[in-house]
Amino acid sequence: MASEFPYDLNALKESFVGSESLPTILEVEKGHVRAFAEAIEDANSLWANEMFARRTPFGGIVAPPTFLRVVSVQSIEELPDHFPFKRLLDGGSEWEYLHPVRIGDTVTAVSRITDLYGRIGRLGPMVFIVSEITYTNQLSQVVAIQKSTSIRY
Repeated sequence: MASEFPYDLNALKESFVGSESLPTILEVEKGHVRAFAEAIEDANSLWANEMFARRTPFGGIVAPPTFLRVVSVQSIEELPDHFPFKRLLDGGSEWEYLHPVRIGDTVTAVSRITDLYGRIGRLGPMVFIVSEITYTNQLSQVVAIQKSTSIRY
C-alpha cells in the first residue's frame, strides 16, 4: 500500500521527525490545583487538604495526574501549505506518570515528533503523526511523558 500513497512520506518524515517545540512553562499554584480538582469533580483530599496531604507519603498537596492537561504546548505539526491532508483527528494518547506535581513546582513541557507514517483507510490516505511531550520540573525530574497520535486526512 505504501506505493499507493500520494505523498512523499520519506521527505515529510525527514522534515518533521525529531522537531521540538519551544518550551512551555507552568508555575503550579495551590489555587490552580484546587480549581482544577473542583472542575473535574475530584474530591480527593490530596489535591486540597494540606493537613491530610502532609500525613501521606507525598508530604503535602500534589496535583491530580490529569492536571498536566492544562499545559498548552506549542504545536509543531505545522505542515506545508501544499500538504493535501487538512483535516485533523485525535488518535489518542498515553500517559506515564513518574513523579508527583507539587505546589510551587515549575513544570516545563517540550513536545517532539517521534514518528510519522501513512496509511490508506476508508477515508482515503491518512498521515499519522506521533509526538511525545516531556514534562520536567525545576529539579530536572521528568514528572510525566505523554505520547500522542494525531491523524491528518
